[in-house]
Amino acid sequence: MDDVLINRVKKVRLLLLDVDGVLTDGRIIYDCHGTDMKFFDVHDGMGVYALKKAGIPTILVTAKGSRAIRPRARDMQVAAVFADVSPKTKILEKVLRRYRLTTQELCFVGDDLVDICLMKRVGFAVAVANACSEVKSLAHYVTEHQGGRGAVREVAELILKTQQKWSDILKLYDL
Repeated sequence: MDDVLINRVKKVRLLLLDVDGVLTDGRIIYDCHGTDMKFFDVHDGMGVYALKKAGIPTILVTAKGSRAIRPRARDMQVAAVFADVSPKTKILEKVLRRYRLTTQELCFVGDDLVDICLMKRVGFAVAVANACSEVKSLAHYVTEHQGGRGAVREVAELILKTQQKWSDILKLYDL
């Protein structure tokens, strides 16, 4: 990792995540009643939880709402969920004011065209491995893992290790 990237990661104080394609693998399943279901990776959830323990909150921002998102957000103890938001930059000023942050202190992880507007405005823009090429081209970092398959955990560990907070997380588990 080069010094410029390290400096970006060191500044992160809040993580913004897209949902479909980042916290999930992008598949949406509908049951016979039209209710959607999503697959979430437990390792990603642990990453979000570890960030919270280190004092770095996570906020979910999705252009498409779903009843499946809020229970998962509760499990991961995310700070807020913004659903049915388009463009996603609509939440930016509210988040910056509420948490008293600058855009340089935000990390956003995205995967598709609807994420470009936030990717361009945060200090640390991340694309998951299976993101579209337009999103990857704007990213400061592209994960090795695909969305819904450990990409969020990878980002969480990158932040915690770069900020030298990882050992404190390990201590929580007697390591």
